[in-house]
Amino acid sequence: MGASGKTMTKDAAAASALGDGGVEAAEEHVEVVRFAAAIDVAKGSGMVCTRVPGSRGDRKRQTVWQVDATYRSVIALMDHLRCEGIQRLVLESTSDYWRCWYYLAEAAGLEVWLVNAKDVKHLPGRGKSDRQDCVWLCKLNERGMLRRSFVPPEAIRDLRALTRTRARLAQDQVRHQSRVEKVLEDALLKISGVISDLFGVSGRRFLDALVAGERSPAALAALGDGRLKASPQRLAEALTGRFRDIHAVEIATHLRLIDAINDEIARLDERIEQQLAAIPGVAPACTACGLIGGGHAPGCVRDRTPVPGLIERLDEITGVGARNAQVLIAELGTDMSVFPAGHAAAWARLTPRTRQSGTTARPGRTGKGRPVPARRARPVRDGRGTYRYPARRDVPADSPPPWQAERHRRGITCYLRNSLAAHRRPRRPVHRPWRGLLQRPQPSPADTLSDSRD
Repeated sequence: MGASGKTMTKDAAAASALGDGGVEAAEEHVEVVRFAAAIDVAKGSGMVCTRVPGSRGDRKRQTVWQVDATYRSVIALMDHLRCEGIQRLVLESTSDYWRCWYYLAEAAGLEVWLVNAKDVKHLPGRGKSDRQDCVWLCKLNERGMLRRSFVPPEAIRDLRALTRTRARLAQDQVRHQSRVEKVLEDALLKISGVISDLFGVSGRRFLDALVAGERSPAALAALGDGRLKASPQRLAEALTGRFRDIHAVEIATHLRLIDAINDEIARLDERIEQQLAAIPGVAPACTACGLIGGGHAPGCVRDRTPVPGLIERLDEITGVGARNAQVLIAELGTDMSVFPAGHAAAWARLTPRTRQSGTTARPGRTGKGRPVPARRARPVRDGRGTYRYPARRDVPADSPPPWQAERHRRGITCYLRNSLAAHRRPRRPVHRPWRGLLQRPQPSPADTLSDSRD
């Protein structure tokens, strides 16, 4: 046998050692940052750590100091880091306090990463302080063991701020509409039960007339649109109640706020359109002549073909309208190269995460979801004679759920059937002759009275 048959490669040896499973070999680019920096962000200050090459090749010069979270101090810090030749600056995402550091580092031309606090979880066994957290974060940055969070460019951030403000205003509008319905219920009016949209054309007429002082159910029912399915008699019955002046004051207040919110949403829609037009890649552009704006240059081969923009192309997706398309651009941006293959859907929490261990594979959960509530244990009695609830870590995982959770899980009908079973099927009393022998004899009332008289 030749030399090639006698020798065995490392992969073949590992495959024979692992059996039929084989060896999964892959090459990965490992990036080591020689000039690294990290900032542990707090509200009023930040702890900065830099690690640069030292006097020898196997040494690192580490510097840790504190910087105030003011504009001038952060600007001076970024100039110092740029002079140090920092290749990458890492920030821990702490509330909204990271924005000052990130925006000014981005403006200074530094490569700045925002990392999730879960990826920088403090390991047990070491002290917990801002200085130690900053050093640990810088070491992770130096060894390339962090994942970068997606922070869109400034134009997309401005668009995101506008769309999120519009969403908050829409939530406030719904909140005021719900309060109007509560006022009508307090006035014993059932308008929302006979018309589908209380704040439509007919519903708004009813509300305005009630605020103006109209109390006649027949006159109010006559204000309804002819396209309503409810008859005038049913409308008059629903508009009969005890509507008082205090109800008119409350509804008028909420209607003014709803109208003001509608005006602000309309202004935001116009501002969002202007912001979208200023973002490169959103406006329609011809692929043949390169003209932006939906038209074509003279002599273009696609002269009469309309050019759809990014909003129109997203609008072609089933279930995605123009407003949802604006939200998609504001949340994901226009450059999909920042997401690896399939990671955009995972970042949007639309794909379940992998949960596999050994031969067990469980499906993950999509979206944020609700955390699984911890089972509440029964109170236990400690040595001091008081009752307390054990901590979550003290509750055994296999403990049965309380009767409240059992009732909601199995249904109230099953719970009532089980609780009333003793009343439907009375049990025969069990004869226990030894019970009287174990009890201590009690003195009779006559004996007690005779003792008290003596």
